[in-house]
Amino acid sequence: MTDIKLNFKKMNGLIPAIVQDFKTNEVLMFGFMNEEAWERTKKLGKVTFWSRTRNKLWTKGETSGNFLIVKNIYLDCDDDTLLIKAEPKGPTCHTKNKTCFFKEIK
Repeated sequence: MTDIKLNFKKMNGLIPAIVQDFKTNEVLMFGFMNEEAWERTKKLGKVTFWSRTRNKLWTKGETSGNFLIVKNIYLDCDDDTLLIKAEPKGPTCHTKNKTCFFKEIK
């Protein structure tokens, strides 16, 4: 993976990360990464976030086994947001739904 410089300064050390199913392009979830989560994601090939509520790193699937296996990563034009195409190994949402975005507002 090419060594790129992400702009962690805009959001006080965090980068938004959108995760899509690499086959269907369905949005699976959204989270934040700090530099350590970014490095762990690259190293493990599994999406890792920074939990703002628990104040710690967490790799998606570490308790459920429903990992998000990284297939491709895209950086936006401002170098401050990631789009991660991943292969979900089971439901992504903690509610057992395929995606965290299943509540339609009407």
